[in-house]
Amino acid sequence: MHANAFDRYHDVPSPVHRIDPRVKVVLTVLFIISNALLPDGAWLAFALSWLFLLTANVLSKLGVGYTFKRSFVALPFALVAVTVLFSIPGSPFFKFHVWMWDLTITDAGWLRFISIVIRSWLSVQIAILLVAVTRFPDLIHALEHLRVPAILTTIIAFLYRYLFVLTDEVFRLLRARESRSAASTGQRSGGSVLWRARIAGNMAGQLFLRSYERSDRIYNAMAARGYAGQLRTLNPHEMKSSDYLVCALAIAMISILQVLGRL
Repeated sequence: MHANAFDRYHDVPSPVHRIDPRVKVVLTVLFIISNALLPDGAWLAFALSWLFLLTANVLSKLGVGYTFKRSFVALPFALVAVTVLFSIPGSPFFKFHVWMWDLTITDAGWLRFISIVIRSWLSVQIAILLVAVTRFPDLIHALEHLRVPAILTTIIAFLYRYLFVLTDEVFRLLRARESRSAASTGQRSGGSVLWRARIAGNMAGQLFLRSYERSDRIYNAMAARGYAGQLRTLNPHEMKSSDYLVCALAIAMISILQVLGRL
């Protein structure tokens, strides 16, 4: 499996692609924090935040609905906040009976839940856009420029680089298991549930050992080539006047969103 299977970068000549990766990372983090700080029910600010995202989609030449179509996959994770429907005090909004419990959804709980879902949805969209318009190595070096601890950036970089190698290793183990558990026509291959659990445990152990041995060989090869704990890049990442201008304008817009959310 090739690394591109995990890469969501789209190489399109657009103004957003040309922005310095440090600016894009900073603005993404500020956008997410801004959404988290908006009060519940700040519908105008939420709408303007989405308009900001749509504008960025258009400028990136990926299509107006690029992030919109890909963001719904993360919405189920927002359901972990479903308990706020019943735990926030307020006027009864809806009542229903489940087994032996009488549950009441309050208006304040409903408002908090919808606001959390919208915040999560907007944050996921901006993250999707970030990885679509920025090469992964540029993201890593942007984090290094922003003084993120080197141990974190190195772990993330190597995880991305060798994830497809581990995936290939898993597929090889699965093929080996299938070739050793053949069955006649009309019969299920393999053994009992306990047999399958034992084989899965052995496969996980083999994957760990192979990964550990591979990481040791890779580190020794890198050390022999002069690796000193710092990742190198051919991209100088020089901030231009246009990058400063975009950063200032975006921060001003995010600040306006915060003001509108509290009016």
